[in-house]
Amino acid sequence: MNNKKYFYDKFAEEFDGEMNKYDLNKRLSIVFEKLLSPKEIAGKKFLDIGCGTGWFSRKAAQEGAYVFSMDIGTNLLRKVSEKCETQKAVSDAVSLGVKDRSFDYILATEVIEHTPNPKGALAEMHRVLNDNGILIMTVPNRVWHFTIHIARILNIRRYDGYENWVGYYQLQKWFEDLGFEVEEVFGFHFFPFVFQSLNPLLDKLDSFAHFYSPLMLNIAARCRKIN
Repeated sequence: MNNKKYFYDKFAEEFDGEMNKYDLNKRLSIVFEKLLSPKEIAGKKFLDIGCGTGWFSRKAAQEGAYVFSMDIGTNLLRKVSEKCETQKAVSDAVSLGVKDRSFDYILATEVIEHTPNPKGALAEMHRVLNDNGILIMTVPNRVWHFTIHIARILNIRRYDGYENWVGYYQLQKWFEDLGFEVEEVFGFHFFPFVFQSLNPLLDKLDSFAHFYSPLMLNIAARCRKIN
């Protein structure tokens, strides 16, 4: 078994306890309050790729979407079932195994970097998205990749999956290459969210993200499939 590919499924029971709740809530806010308008996904076919333990699937279901939760293993999907009722399937992001043009919306938050082929995962999302469908994405910015090594030395990061982070402009070039139109893109987290006491400062700096988005820790984007 590929240990990196299936790391998060083997880690499923510990995942919620280990994740940073500040970052989780920040991404939930960005996805459902900044990148999506109120009730936009109600009644739409919504694919949550790399759904993890189901926080985003639950929110999408609460917003009235018809949610499909997909991840690499059954352990993660069992955790999703504890949070919400959605359609669930074990699937690899680089080979989704579903028909072309199957979904109106796709969400992939902190997902493609955990695959061996991030651009290939994007290509799969393009394939299964309906014409004029919307892709919502967050991903860590490659300029901060060095922090993984520091965190491991300090023993403050337990994750051991793939870490193929993507650059700010590289990601936008991939969107263009694959047939997406970028409707919105910005950075968030000016520096790593390690110290809870600094979280208010991070929130404040996020409000000025348009000045230094290419240098921020994470990238958020909303794209439309145009061809």
